[in-house]
Amino acid sequence: MSDQMFALDIGTRSVVGLLMEKVDNQYQLLDYYVIEHEERSMLDGQIHDIVSVSNVIQRVKSHLEQKHGITLNKACVAAAGRALKTKRTHTTKNIVKQPLLNEEDVLFLELDAVQKAQYQLAEEKSTDKENDYYCVGYSVLKYYIDQEEIGSLIDQQGDEAMVEIIATFLPKIVVESLLSALHRANLQLEALTLEPIAAIHVLIPPSMRRLNVALVDIGAGTSDIALTSEGAVTAYGMVPKAGDEITEAISDHYLLDFNQAEVFKKEITKHKTAKVQDILGFEQEVSYKDLAEVISPAVDNLTNALAEEMLTLNGTPPKAVMLVGGGSQTPELAIRLANKLKLPSNRVAIRGVDAITLLKQNDDMPIGPEFITPIGIAIAAKQNPVHYVTLTVNDRTIRLFEMKQLTVADSLLAAGIQVQKLYGRPGMAYMIDFNGKQMTLPGSFGQGPTIYVNQQKATIDTIIHDGDNITITKGVDGTSPEMTIGEFIGEPTPITIYFNQKEQHLSPRIFVNQKKVGADYLLQDGDQVSFKQQFKVQDVLKDNRIDKDINNSFIIWVNNEQMLLEDYSKKLVINGKPASKEQSIKNGDRIDLISNDHPLLEDILLKLNIPTEKTITVTYNHEPLVLTKSFIKVSRNGKAIEKNARINDQDKLEVTELKEEPFLFQDLFRHISLDLANVKGKVILRKNGEKVSFLDELKANDEIEIILD
Repeated sequence: MSDQMFALDIGTRSVVGLLMEKVDNQYQLLDYYVIEHEERSMLDGQIHDIVSVSNVIQRVKSHLEQKHGITLNKACVAAAGRALKTKRTHTTKNIVKQPLLNEEDVLFLELDAVQKAQYQLAEEKSTDKENDYYCVGYSVLKYYIDQEEIGSLIDQQGDEAMVEIIATFLPKIVVESLLSALHRANLQLEALTLEPIAAIHVLIPPSMRRLNVALVDIGAGTSDIALTSEGAVTAYGMVPKAGDEITEAISDHYLLDFNQAEVFKKEITKHKTAKVQDILGFEQEVSYKDLAEVISPAVDNLTNALAEEMLTLNGTPPKAVMLVGGGSQTPELAIRLANKLKLPSNRVAIRGVDAITLLKQNDDMPIGPEFITPIGIAIAAKQNPVHYVTLTVNDRTIRLFEMKQLTVADSLLAAGIQVQKLYGRPGMAYMIDFNGKQMTLPGSFGQGPTIYVNQQKATIDTIIHDGDNITITKGVDGTSPEMTIGEFIGEPTPITIYFNQKEQHLSPRIFVNQKKVGADYLLQDGDQVSFKQQFKVQDVLKDNRIDKDINNSFIIWVNNEQMLLEDYSKKLVINGKPASKEQSIKNGDRIDLISNDHPLLEDILLKLNIPTEKTITVTYNHEPLVLTKSFIKVSRNGKAIEKNARINDQDKLEVTELKEEPFLFQDLFRHISLDLANVKGKVILRKNGEKVSFLDELKANDEIEIILD
């Protein structure tokens, strides 16, 4: 029997030993032996009393050795699925200035999430060694960009990337306790597998694993769950409810002790009816239908827990469910689970040993679903054994169980290397003041770690093997920002305008620390940046050095009273329409500044209806002559000015009325011109035919004569 195998299913309630051999392409069950634990030396798949468990293993081993006259030195075993720890978590990464995410970036993000789950699990178990757990697999539930769910992160851009995963871990102590128990029973570990993997291996071949199928192993204390999809086992789970819940319900209702209730449950499941005697000595016969009603609440509790766990692990109901284990035979469990998952009743089925296509059938073989896992352990351990792999990670020796195809990521998890700390630090950011607002210029992101396997450059998903030497070094740190003012604000665009018919070009003004700079200026930490993209009329006036001369209103003060003279105000127009200095301008605008000459005093007095003189008309040499005499006196800044003086904006004028005096004959000479140089005789002055002197008063219509002898 060169291909003979000895497999052990070390369960919570019992130890099952099987002898099997390979015949051609099938496996044959030669014998099996079951011994129940005499005390609670196992709890939820974990060996709590190694000595007690090893004694039971020794008894099973001795029985088969004596019966078949052989010596058993090696055994195939499985770590209980109920010992697996499942953790759901997420992690995020800032990608504001990150180049487009590639596949390796996404894998590093996923690995960071797995390590986060590993750390959280260690915290829950009050240990500071998160690498005390083997990661036996993880599944990505969802990707997000800026809180929005997305199908893939590759080549995506945004502010924040997030991945949500569900990871499954096996405590190292579970494996170590198994090895110790085998050693005390004088057995070596031939191969190791996981109970859910063992059952899936014999019931769901790889060709079927592309389907989303759930396998549920309902034992005594717990129910183990494994899910397949897209050709792989995608998730594991455990529910702390199983057959014992049903047994306790039977015990409570029929007043039976626990062991008696367990025997009664098996009897009625097998024969559909059974007699039972309670602790008071009363006997009754119970039908399968009656039992189903009694245990209905307990079955509902179990199916609710199973359905919730499957939905948590899978996100949606699986396409089908396979039930194995002794507890799977609980009345109406399959149909109620189908209802909870909203599946057709024929999509949830109990599978027995006869469903194992690799097993050669014989009449002496047990057929119940409780033997699926023990047989699966032997076959899976033979066909797909889990081996120890020894690796070196950064000069540190680590050991891994090869429960799946191992990658660099698995070695980092086992070595306890924090992936997030392997990324180079981001460069120091700059703080600048931009038009009065504080803004941050982030430095460049640090680069990802560099990985070598056996001195060959590798990636996080590179397959690794026994004896590989793995080196991972921290990525290069990022640098401080190198950004020009032009890159920060965009290339400034000049505009063309026309001022007083002349073409002018206006370029945006950039000032850094109050000094004008060009677009190629390299920004520094603490810079104060002033950038003016929008232009106003006053900018044009300032460029043309007339900003201080323009005043839209012409105002003077007359005897301390303000006078607005619109006719003499300067007028600013844009495209022919009145405008102000604060008005914004755009490309192509035509700006004109229209202004009148400075007015004369007499023009202003006339405009203000202020009388300036009195007049009379006389006749001189038979011709009418108008005589004038000032009526007022005008001073500017304390100095008298004439009527032809030019007046400026904001001038302050004092207007004083003069004392009224009559016109005298001598006033005539201000209006006429006489050449007295050649006069040798007398000059005779006549008014209305009579002689008068220079000081005689003149009145309107007087007839004046001047006779030169």
